[in-house]
Amino acid sequence: MSLITWTKDQFATNVSKHDQEHQKIFQQVNALGDAVGSGDRSAVGRQLDTLITTVAQHFASEEANFARYNYPAAATHKAEHDKLVATCLDLQKKFHAGQAEVTGETAGFVVDWLTNHIPNIDKRYGPFLNERGVA
Repeated sequence: MSLITWTKDQFATNVSKHDQEHQKIFQQVNALGDAVGSGDRSAVGRQLDTLITTVAQHFASEEANFARYNYPAAATHKAEHDKLVATCLDLQKKFHAGQAEVTGETAGFVVDWLTNHIPNIDKRYGPFLNERGVA
C-alpha cells in the first residue's frame, strides 16, 4: 500500500540528485508501511534501519551542497534535519530494545514531515542551487 507518492509538481526541487534521493525515501517509507502492515517485527526493524540510513545520507548530501554553495538558510534547514534524525534515532533505539513499536501512526508522522518539509523548506534551495549550476 502506498503511503506517499512522489510527484514532480508537489515535490521537485529541480536538483536532480536530491529529487532522486527523495523518491528513494518515499519508496522506503512505503516499504516501511508494508512491513508494519505485515505484522513482521523483524521486517519492520530492517526497513526502519534502511530508511533511517537513507534519510541520514540524503540529509548529508543536501547539507554538503549547502556548505559548498554557502546556502544562506543552511543552519535553519540543518536544524530541521537534526530534529527529525534525533526523533528517528530515539525510536530506532527503543524499537530494537523492545521498548517501542513502529505503527501506522509512526509512518504517518514521517509522511506528514516529508509532505511539509519538501514543498515548504526543500523547494527553497532549488532556485538557489540552480543559479549556481546545480541541476
